[in-house]
Amino acid sequence: MDMLATMQMFVRVVEFGSFSRAAGVTGVHISAISRGIASLEENLGVDLFHRSTRRVHLTEPGRIFYQHARSVLREVEEARAAASAQQGHPQGLLRLALPDAFARLHIVPHMPEFLATYPDIRLDMSFSDVRVDLIATGADAAIRIGPLLDSSLIARKLAPHRRVICASPDYLDHRPAIRHPEDLVQHNCLIYSLQPSGNWFFHHPISGEEVAVPVRGSIRADDSEPLRGCALSGLGIVLLPTWLVGNDLRSGRLSPVLPDWNAMIATQPSGIFGLYPPHRQVPPKIRAFLDFLQTRFGRPPYWEQELDEPDTYAPS
Repeated sequence: MDMLATMQMFVRVVEFGSFSRAAGVTGVHISAISRGIASLEENLGVDLFHRSTRRVHLTEPGRIFYQHARSVLREVEEARAAASAQQGHPQGLLRLALPDAFARLHIVPHMPEFLATYPDIRLDMSFSDVRVDLIATGADAAIRIGPLLDSSLIARKLAPHRRVICASPDYLDHRPAIRHPEDLVQHNCLIYSLQPSGNWFFHHPISGEEVAVPVRGSIRADDSEPLRGCALSGLGIVLLPTWLVGNDLRSGRLSPVLPDWNAMIATQPSGIFGLYPPHRQVPPKIRAFLDFLQTRFGRPPYWEQELDEPDTYAPS
């Protein structure tokens, strides 16, 4: 029995939830997978799955073996990557966990060039704004935005993360003037429901004044893109990242509010980070991906070019 190949079959069955799905994805006949798993169970002397007509479920020995098998396969992949690194040749499958809106706007459009530059790399991209456990999911790297939480992961800052207060010109033309952050209490604020508190935080880079404003409004959402759409429709004032509204500000579809202030939804320092698990040697495919993104984003990032920037970058 080829133990490594059989372990790969086993891990695929777990990941896809059934023998048939694993067979369809890998191109291996289902009977071959069944024989391989049966041989593995005989070799180990345990049942790895509770079988049903639709899905398979891990037994407790199966769950333990899955954790170790995935670790072994990762070590094998790292060994291959380390060997290829001697020739500086990034290659292999790169599994990525990416934030949805940011990835669609600022990562996916660059991938044709990335793959043309590194034709031996294959991408498996997962899109979600939920922070996943890279070790548990088997992802090689993630892009995360916001405060950098305590973690055993290695973090590399790719770009600053700055938010701006803005609204449509039509909204601003028909509402009271906003000269100080506290004036926002008179306005309809479009609120990101995942922000850590009910306040927007402001810092004046020259005077040093700091203000926390309790904001209220008719719309809350757990996704920034719908809030942008509501702001473009003239429904209120919004605090959004420059990577999302930079083009709107340059075109005049949205107008900046309180441009002399740094605005944020949290007080912790933040950024746009590339994260990956610790390795004895960073796999070339991960280094190549992060180097590529950092170069394409630029300093300052291209989405902030031609915008009036504060004296210092603000946190989230």
